[in-house]
Order: sequence, then structure tokens, then C-alpha cells
Amino acid sequence: MPTPADRSPLRAGFEKLADPSFARLFSARLISAFGSQVALIAIAFGVLGLTGSSAQMALVMGSQTTMQVLMTLFGGALADRWSRKRMLVFGELLAGSSQAIVAVLLLTETAQVWQLMLLMGVNGVAFGLLFPAAVGLVPLVVERDELQSANALISLAQSAAFSLGGGAAAWLVGTAGGGSNVIGAGWAITVDAATFFLAGGLVSGIVARAQVRDEAAAGSSLLRDLREGWREFVSHRWLWTIVTQWSLVLMGYLAGLNIIGPFVADQSLGGPEAWGMVVVALGIGLVLGGLAGMLLRVRRPMLVGSISVFAFALPLCGLATGAGVPFLAAGALLAGFGGELFAVLWYTALHTHVAPDKLSRVAAYDQLGSVALAPIGEIGAGFLIGVIGAATTAWIAVGLVVIPTILILLVPEVRRLPSVTPKFEGEGA
Repeated sequence: MPTPADRSPLRAGFEKLADPSFARLFSARLISAFGSQVALIAIAFGVLGLTGSSAQMALVMGSQTTMQVLMTLFGGALADRWSRKRMLVFGELLAGSSQAIVAVLLLTETAQVWQLMLLMGVNGVAFGLLFPAAVGLVPLVVERDELQSANALISLAQSAAFSLGGGAAAWLVGTAGGGSNVIGAGWAITVDAATFFLAGGLVSGIVARAQVRDEAAAGSSLLRDLREGWREFVSHRWLWTIVTQWSLVLMGYLAGLNIIGPFVADQSLGGPEAWGMVVVALGIGLVLGGLAGMLLRVRRPMLVGSISVFAFALPLCGLATGAGVPFLAAGALLAGFGGELFAVLWYTALHTHVAPDKLSRVAAYDQLGSVALAPIGEIGAGFLIGVIGAATTAWIAVGLVVIPTILILLVPEVRRLPSVTPKFEGEGA
């Protein structure tokens, strides 16, 4: 039987689906990503349908990101201390419950902005638990020499779900409500809630290897766990500098994707259907980037990954220049390709260069740092649109992507990080 090294990365990745536990993890991530993308578009246009205000839309969207930021650190520490699988199940059920209530409020057209902010905040708490547990669970299901293929395959699943979710959300919001974007958004959020519950059921059946735990942390406080995770995080210069870069990149990129884009689409591009086409193109780019991540073997993964981040600026430039849907879609496709290629290389670097007993905590610091400024970007964009206009706000977002990405390429550890590293003590084959 050929070893993983003898097979193509593409074949090795898809052969992992014969493993029932990996197939469950793969399916859960696909389903959950589909629902999450449906929700992003549905909430944006649902709030615009309720209020017509970009600022109030930004407050609702920003409440989710804010609570995700606040919860992520504790989520990482809990995932390393407790069971990553159980925490993933709990997070899926919590997210599904909050979204089910949002759906009822929208379908009955009784939703108020403060209620949506509160419930999206609960959803953000769930995401703060989900992300570090999900990252830490992968090496417990997949062998070390198959991590890049597995990460790429999971990314492909999420990318395909992103594209399908964008199209489904645009159709549901635009047509299922009988002319009401609010009711259409309610049906879309109903789908989102169902996907979380289904994903939780799939994860509950995963059989994973025992977690490598930090023995020194036994009986210690959660604060001590966080300090140990921080020491591991800052010990890798390539890691904390890229996370710092991404805090600014995502501040601009998510403001464009979640706030400026839906607002411009609602005002001048034709509504949710038009923005759905852009999101579908972004999803296609994500799929292509995931395939590239599965096939490529590069000697300097973070150098290649960081260069690919420049593509994020393309759809933002389209929003800034008033480009039509074809240009926005083309830019989104390239942005998706670059972003997903980076993601595959990034998570493989985390899985192979970070101590396994601290992986979820490091992933939590990664997520916290990366999205820390995103709520400011989203809320700020919502208010800036009303003051300086959508185009100028989009140019600011372009700068937040391009300038930090230029600077990160000046860091030697980022340019030189190798693709492999020796195994850690106590780590399985």
C-alpha cells in the first residue's frame, strides 16, 4: 500500500474521507460554514430591511465579532484543558439555539436592533468556543504527515460551502420573503440554525486520539494556562507578527465584505442577488485556493502565503471605484484564491511548528489577535459611510490591507519559515 508520501496530496486528502471520524469532521465543517455564510448575508440585508441604516447594520454585525474576540482566549484555554470535541459540540448547539431565536424574531417581523445585537453576541460567544477547539481537533483525527492535505480538504469543504451559502442566502433573502427582505432573512437564518444542530450531531460521533495535555497545568488556574499559551505564542516571531498584520488586514477586509459591500449592493447594485453573485465568486476562488493549497508543496509557506494576501485589496478597490458586479466578482474570486491558499499554509504551519499541548491556546491567541480590530472596522465603516461616503471608506479599507502586508514581508522569520519541523516530544507518529 502506498505511503502518504508516495501519493499525490490531492489523492491523499480525498482518501482521508474513508476514515469515518475525519468524514464526520469534514462534513461538520462544511455544513457549519454553509450556514454561517447564509447568516452573514441574511443578517446584513435583514437589518437594512428593518432600519435602512448602515450604522445599525454595523452594530448588529459588530456585536457578534466583539463577543467572539472576548471569548476566544478562554475558548482556547478550555479546549486545551477540557475535551476539544465536547467543546466543539457545545459551541455548535449554542450557536444553533441563538440563531433559532433570531429566525423567529425576523419571521414574525418583531425583531428590534437591540435584540439582534444581544443574540448575535451570543453567537459570537459560540464562535469563540468553536474556533480554537476545531483547530485543535484536526491533529487528533489526522496523522502528522497528512495534515496539509487534510487542512486543504477541510478548507475546500468550507470554501464550497461559502460559495453555496452565498448563493442560497441571496436567493432566500430576495425571494423567500415574498418581497420582504426581513422575512427572507428569517428563512435564511432558520437554515443557519439547522446547520449548527446537524454539525453538532456529526462532531459528537467523532473518535479522536487522546489529547496531549500540558502536564504542568494539572490543577492550575485558567489564568496560568493562558500565560503558558502566551509564552508559546510570543516565542514564534513569524506567528505573532503575522497575527498583528492580520488584525489590520481583517479590520479593512471584513468591513468591506460585511458592511460596505452589502450597503453598496443595496443602494446601487441591485440588492442581495447582486451581492450574492460577488460572494459566490469569492467562494469559487476559495475552492481554487484550497485545491492549490492541497497540491502545492512550497519551501517557504509563510512567504508564499503572505504575498497572496495582496489579493484581498482587489474587491475593495472595486467598491472604492464604483465598479460593477463583473469587476467585483473577478476581484472577489482572486481574493478568495489568495485567502484560502494562505489559510491552508497557515494552519499547517500551526500544526507542525507549535507545541501540540498548547495548540488550542495558540490558535485562540491567533484568532483573538487577527479579529481584535474587526469590530472597530465593521462598526466604524457603518458610521463612516454616512459621513465620508462608501467609496472613501473603501479606500481606507484598501490601505489597511496593503500597508501591513508590505511590512510583514520585511520580517526575516516570515520569509524564511520552513515547511517542516521535527516532531515534539510525546507526539504520535
